[in-house]
Amino acid sequence: MLTNTHPKLGTLSVWAGEEEYLLQGATQAPVVHSVSFGYNDVDEWLQVALGQKPGHIYGRNTNPTVQIFEEKVRRLEGAEAATSASTGMGIISNALFTLLSPGDRVVSVKDTYGGTNKIFIEFLPRFQVDVALCDTADHEAIEAEVAKGCKALYLESPTNPTVKVIDLARLAKAGREVGAVVIVDNTFATPINQNPLELGADLVLHSATKFLGGHADALGGVICGSKELVEQIYHFREINGATLHPMAAYLLLRGMKTLHLRIRQQNESALKIARFLETHPAIKRVFYPGLESHQNHDIARQQMRGFGGVLSFILKGNDFDAVRAFLPRLRYAHAAANLGAVETIVGPPATTSHVECTREEREAMGIPESLIRYSVGIEDTEDLIADLEQALAYVR
Repeated sequence: MLTNTHPKLGTLSVWAGEEEYLLQGATQAPVVHSVSFGYNDVDEWLQVALGQKPGHIYGRNTNPTVQIFEEKVRRLEGAEAATSASTGMGIISNALFTLLSPGDRVVSVKDTYGGTNKIFIEFLPRFQVDVALCDTADHEAIEAEVAKGCKALYLESPTNPTVKVIDLARLAKAGREVGAVVIVDNTFATPINQNPLELGADLVLHSATKFLGGHADALGGVICGSKELVEQIYHFREINGATLHPMAAYLLLRGMKTLHLRIRQQNESALKIARFLETHPAIKRVFYPGLESHQNHDIARQQMRGFGGVLSFILKGNDFDAVRAFLPRLRYAHAAANLGAVETIVGPPATTSHVECTREEREAMGIPESLIRYSVGIEDTEDLIADLEQALAYVR
């Protein structure tokens, strides 16, 4: 175990969770592909099966490589416990369906990720769960809905793709007052920039596919919080079977070794790019928490250590035609439905974050068709700015 009782985030990104499982002098965690784990002592086997002793029984339940990944994220978020799932949406859906039953009420915001929004507007109502979706920027309206009573308060900050910022401490307090479980999607911020549990949240989750893994080569989701809540979500997940694969866990672990370095570069580049775009004649509006023009810049400064690697902007021009003119001209950006990787990734919500939603649903969430989500990679900032400049010339 780590001897320093308070190692910093960069050290935790590299070391946390790994030492217990290093084998025969290996310096890297093993990838354990075994589906089952055998015991010669039946009593010991029974103790492990009952959770009275640490160990593994069956791969759908737990796995050594997956456990290392969960432990690393747990330490970075300062949580009691963590569990994982095969994708980010896997952990989001498992958490919501664990906590909510017919007749319950959940409060959230309109600006959640498109897949999450679909759970709120399409799936939960089918199970007689009452859903209240509020204007993300209206904290008073959110507090008013929470005060009516709810089983869960689900927040996302910064939001995907308009990078709105929510006062997590303020709304977590409102949730606690009515006994709600406060859940925060921390994917955009990462534990390097923000720790929602310190701000009063009960659970914090990540699509590990994004910044945690950082290399666009592994799917995964993870949730952290109190032991009591995490054990409930783990039980639902182990029975429903959305298990994180050990090879994916290994790739996520390998990516997390450089998490603090990547986020440091992405924070710096994103702010410079946002400031460049804010003055460009082909840009109508830029959304980035680090800009003084951002609606909740002051809140971001209070609760975040860095402003993240994702920004979005609205192109001037005729709706989606401006997007068609702009995207193919970029040289240093993948036009793809992902974010948080070492390479810059770009795309409109219609094909990325809110592809599951109709145009009308996106408009209702305040997402125009000419919005571009720009996930900054670790390339040289000057090259990215020059690339944007030459591509924007075709929009003008």
